[in-house]
Amino acid sequence: MTLDETVDVSVVVVTYNAPEWTAQCLDALAGEGRPAASHEVVVLDNASEEPTRRLLTERAASDPSLRVHLSPQNLGFAAACNRAAELGRGRHVLLLNPDAVVLPGAVDALLAFLEQDPRRGIVGGRVLYPDGSVSLTSCFAQPTLWSWFCYATGLSTAFKRSPVFDPESLGRWDRDSVRDVGVVSGAFLLASRETWDALGGFDEAFFMYSEDADLSARAIARGLHPSVTPDAVVVHAGGKSSSSRTGKLRMLMRGKAEFARKHWSPARAAAGIGLLAAGAGLRTAGEKALALVGRGGREETWAPLWRERRDWGAGWPADAVAAVRGPVSGELVTVTGARAEVDLRERGAVTG
Repeated sequence: MTLDETVDVSVVVVTYNAPEWTAQCLDALAGEGRPAASHEVVVLDNASEEPTRRLLTERAASDPSLRVHLSPQNLGFAAACNRAAELGRGRHVLLLNPDAVVLPGAVDALLAFLEQDPRRGIVGGRVLYPDGSVSLTSCFAQPTLWSWFCYATGLSTAFKRSPVFDPESLGRWDRDSVRDVGVVSGAFLLASRETWDALGGFDEAFFMYSEDADLSARAIARGLHPSVTPDAVVVHAGGKSSSSRTGKLRMLMRGKAEFARKHWSPARAAAGIGLLAAGAGLRTAGEKALALVGRGGREETWAPLWRERRDWGAGWPADAVAAVRGPVSGELVTVTGARAEVDLRERGAVTG
């Protein structure tokens, strides 16, 4: 898409089911959280079920400023963000999760923060849970063998937010001050179009998870210093598109393994993936111990991950990506204006 200098920011929202939260996300962008800066909202749906696609169809038909694109298959978060960013026209790219609600002034504050120091390259804000408490998910430290050793031995669980034993959480810091960070979360991430293009967007080898850690690592390698500001705030439910805890953890582990294989030496990557597997084994043992005393859940969470450690330890090889994406069944469909529903019906995306 040709860059339009009159559009300050392309807000990119990649959806996958969770229509209730998607509606709240879009409502905020069109309502109290609407940026004063000139903007567009580009939504790319990753083969959601009918309720989400119907919602997006109705919104596109009633709001000409909303640009909706429907994928016939689940491209994955990284690839979908890249496609949506390519379809955008803004001078900046803002990634926003569909289960995140921007508070008033958040987008403008983030734009101003990056403009203050363009060498930041990638910036994020502060994230709150729906109950108003602070979420640590806006940013993290880069992963290291030490942080994964702490995970493997349970130290990061026993000493949550310890700067020594839970280093990726960045200690007791409540994201209430400006700070350079190792990783800006892709749930709420802003970059200039120039920086986004120079970095090549997300690496699509990451189907989902750790693509933001990879992007931040590449930005740092270019001399940029990713940062966050407490002045840009979103409420983030987190994980509303995930079908199960085990399924989410499986993809999370794949993402971590892919990161290690890309950024670390073979020996270091093997050691790191071994530590991740050890962590899954430790939690499997704990899960079984709780079950013996009648305190376990009805379904196993960690045992499947322990059994599948060789599989997810391979990262995101092509066959694993293909298994999650499913077969290709058509082309990207653009939904705009009054013909939105007609276009969808012609392609069988909406029924009834």
